[in-house]
Amino acid sequence: MKVIIVGPGAFGIKHLDGIKNIDGVDVVALVGRSLEKTQQVANEYGIPQVFTDLEEALKIEADAVILCTPTQQHATQSIQCMKAGKHVQVEIPLADSWADSEEVVKVQRETGLTCMVGHTRRFNPSHQWVHQKITAGELNIQQMDVQTYFFRRKNINAKGEARSWTDHLLWHHAAHTVDLFAYQSGCKVVKANAIQGPIHPELGIALDMSIQLLAENGAICTLSLSFNNDGPLGTFFRYICDNGTYIARYDDLVNGKEEAIDVSNVAVSMNGIELQDREFFTAIKEGREPNSSVGQVLGCYKVLHDLEQQLNAQ
Repeated sequence: MKVIIVGPGAFGIKHLDGIKNIDGVDVVALVGRSLEKTQQVANEYGIPQVFTDLEEALKIEADAVILCTPTQQHATQSIQCMKAGKHVQVEIPLADSWADSEEVVKVQRETGLTCMVGHTRRFNPSHQWVHQKITAGELNIQQMDVQTYFFRRKNINAKGEARSWTDHLLWHHAAHTVDLFAYQSGCKVVKANAIQGPIHPELGIALDMSIQLLAENGAICTLSLSFNNDGPLGTFFRYICDNGTYIARYDDLVNGKEEAIDVSNVAVSMNGIELQDREFFTAIKEGREPNSSVGQVLGCYKVLHDLEQQLNAQ
């Protein structure tokens, strides 16, 4: 399978590292804004072709595209790739508006191509372990308590480099938890509330936010997000269930007594991005809908849209 990677930044490199471990997949081109930086990454990973124009890259022989570009480009580029006949995996979030989210799903249905969104939490072994217990009937979520904390008072990426675009707590970071909560509870979110702190004068976004969710089955979720937090950094998930409490910190999982749970045998890798990519390629080969398809995650973006309306009215 021949794949084009778009975006040689922090997440593009995460995908390149994951794909190295997957047989039968070749990255045939890398697309980026800066020719020099893109060529440097291509040389490091042995990628034969480099482009600074996505439209030109889509003309080469390739089966699929992985988009690791700024949030504001995700919907447009996903549609562009599908209309060029390519399967698409787009990094989270699918879009930063409800209208754009709907349009991507519309084009996916029209083309019949695979279009998957990088909701990595569905694939992390720690969350997979909990999901398997839920689907086996051993656990039911009563409450999820989630903290998503970064220190980003400046416009920088995960590598500490300057960004050309602005990240967003609601449309990006909250998307992970809103989708995961619906996925783990097994039903849609029927009520959602949000409040946010002051708007940053330069970034134009709130650096602190609090979200409450209610699932159709009565499970609740409380999500706290901040770009003001000076450590520890990351996202921490507490699952309060009818039969145990579990805390996920990236790929580490412990119970409520902080006793470690071995998740090394949950999947073929401990790398969530690699597992996400494996699902993408396997779904294409098998002609089936992937886990985290645009259709499956669309409900998440409706919730984000509704929350945005609330916040704009405050």
